[in-house]
Amino acid sequence: MHPVHLAVLMTSHDHRARTLSALRALEEQRGLPVWTTLGVHLVDTGSTDGTPEAVRLRHPAVEVMSVGADVSRNQALRIASRNSRSGGGGGGPLGGTPGGPSHAWTHQLWLDDAVELFPDALATLLRTSEAAGSEAVVVGAVRNAYGDTVYSGRRGRSLTLVEPGAHRPERCDTYDGRVVLVPRAVYDVVGDPDKVFRHRMGDYDHGRRARRAGVAAFVAPGHAGECVGRPAAPGSREPGIGVREALRRVTSVRELPPRQWWVYCLRHTWPWAPYLMVSPYARTAARATVGRLRG
Repeated sequence: MHPVHLAVLMTSHDHRARTLSALRALEEQRGLPVWTTLGVHLVDTGSTDGTPEAVRLRHPAVEVMSVGADVSRNQALRIASRNSRSGGGGGGPLGGTPGGPSHAWTHQLWLDDAVELFPDALATLLRTSEAAGSEAVVVGAVRNAYGDTVYSGRRGRSLTLVEPGAHRPERCDTYDGRVVLVPRAVYDVVGDPDKVFRHRMGDYDHGRRARRAGVAAFVAPGHAGECVGRPAAPGSREPGIGVREALRRVTSVRELPPRQWWVYCLRHTWPWAPYLMVSPYARTAARATVGRLRG
């Protein structure tokens, strides 16, 4: 058996309670092979609620870097990845057995701080990875408090959500970036999420680039964890808002900013890129118009 060292990449911003919960769930993983170690690399983007200080106090083995609030989630993930390759973040409760540089990691694990992993999640991801081979990405599906799958792998041009199988992995074309296991061999081919994407689409683009490079992706059996924390701010689908407000929201950095959406469409949907570029904005305007008329 070969040693496995997971470089866990996390970001945070003013979510102290949920970040601590995510780290606690990571610490309580069970069923891992004895040769498995973890190094956690957290990049905090300007939290004012004491998140970095609380993490350093309760989980001193976690490498914490604080950056400005203007740093996007995608860029923070890239920084965490860079830190995982340059050293630090090993040993202690979340680091397994101390020893060995951080750049020796065998897998990266993208872990959203809103996800509480179930106790056997990492063991399932690693078993799936071992079965799929060192040149495959493994995705952990995430459910909400009602048991519905909210993040997982995606299929097709329409990015249909993939439901996890009970016992067998499911193929996918790309993935949401909440729980994603990236082996070293895949990283060496695909690299980090592209810096052109700030919040959304960076994970989808990563999956598409991986597939283009011949890398397979699988959703591991069962759910890896549950999404916790406060609900997201109302988006462009909020009932009752006008067309102008709906378009303002859908073109914001939190949804589909036009330049980044165009880059994604151009890379991955040609020759349908011009049509797909316009379609979500047209649907948003039509939905808001119908909603106002019905209201």
